[in-house]
Amino acid sequence: MPLVPLCVIGGGSIGMRHIECALASDVVDLTAVVEADADRRAALRDMGLPAVAGLDEVPPATKGAVIATPTPNHARMVLDCMERGWAVLVEKPLTETLADADLLCLRAEELGLPLITGHHRRCHPFVSHARDLIARLGQLVAVQGIWSLRKHDTYYDPLWRRSAGAGPILTNLSHEIDLLHCMVGGITEVSAMSASAARGFEIEDTSALSLRFGNGALGSFVMSDAGASPWAFEAATGENPAIAVRGGDPLRFIGMEGALSFPSLALWQASPGHPPDWRYPLTEEAGPDLAKVDGVAVQLDRFAAVVKGGQDDLLANGRDGWRTMLVLDAVQAAARTGQTQTVAQ
Repeated sequence: MPLVPLCVIGGGSIGMRHIECALASDVVDLTAVVEADADRRAALRDMGLPAVAGLDEVPPATKGAVIATPTPNHARMVLDCMERGWAVLVEKPLTETLADADLLCLRAEELGLPLITGHHRRCHPFVSHARDLIARLGQLVAVQGIWSLRKHDTYYDPLWRRSAGAGPILTNLSHEIDLLHCMVGGITEVSAMSASAARGFEIEDTSALSLRFGNGALGSFVMSDAGASPWAFEAATGENPAIAVRGGDPLRFIGMEGALSFPSLALWQASPGHPPDWRYPLTEEAGPDLAKVDGVAVQLDRFAAVVKGGQDDLLANGRDGWRTMLVLDAVQAAARTGQTQTVAQ
C-alpha cells in the first residue's frame, strides 16, 4: 500500500510530536519539515530530517500538511497550503481570530479540500465508546466536568505566562469544549465567573462555567491551574508524560436512564426489573478494557486516510475548530461582563 506523502510545518516542540509520529507511522511518508528559523532548521537536518526553509522547497508529490507553527501564523500558512491543493491538519486553536477561522473554513469548502483541527483527544478509543454509552442514558439532562491541575510555580517564570491570554481558559479549556461538542453536541449558552485570588496574576487561575447544550442538557465546568486535584483529563489518562497520573474521572454525564463516568466509562443504570428512580439502587457496569493509544499518532493516521479520500466523522474538522473558538470567545465575554452569552451556531 503506497504511503501518503505529508509534510510538517514548524519544527518546535509540537511539530516534533507530529514528526515523531510521522516517522513511526506505517501509512505516512514524511516528505519535508518546513522551518523558517535557520538555526532550528540546521538542528533538524543534523537529526537526519528533511528540513527546508519554505513551502516552495517541499517535494511536489506532497498531498497534505500538518501545521504546528505559532497560532498567529496559522491563517496565512493554511491558505498557502490549500492554494497548493494540500489537505491540512492545523494545531488548535484553528486561528488567532474568529474572522480568520471562518475565512479558512469557507476557502476549504470552496476548494473541496479537507481542513482538520488538531483536537487529537477525540482519537482515544474511550471517546468513541463514550458516545455510544451516552446514547444508553436516555434523555441527557446534565454534564459535570472539572479540570484542576496545579501548575508548578516556575511554570510562571516567563512574563507572558502571567499576562492576558495565557490563563487556563485559552490554554486548557479548548480541549474540554471540543470533547463536550464531540460527545454531547453544540453549546448554545454560557455564563462564567473567573478569579485570580490564588496566584494574584493578571490572568485568571480559576473559572466556573455554566453551559446550555442544544439538546437541552445543562452543564457545569470548573477550570483551575492553582488547585491540586486528581480530576483532569491528563491526570486520568496519562496522555501527557509531563503530568502525573492520578486516576480520577473528571467528567460525568447524567441522563434520565442512568449515568456515565469518563474516561473510566463506568456506567450506572437501573437494577433489573426496576425503574431508574430513587426508590431502587442502580447497578454499576465497569468500563471496557481499552487499548491505550497515542492520540496524536492516531489522529495523523486518520488524517492520512482522509487525504486519500476517506471520510471521518470523528476528527475535528475546520468548523468544529471554529465552534470551539466561538465558545471560548463567549466564555471570556461572560466572565468579563457577568452576563450570559448566547453562542451563535
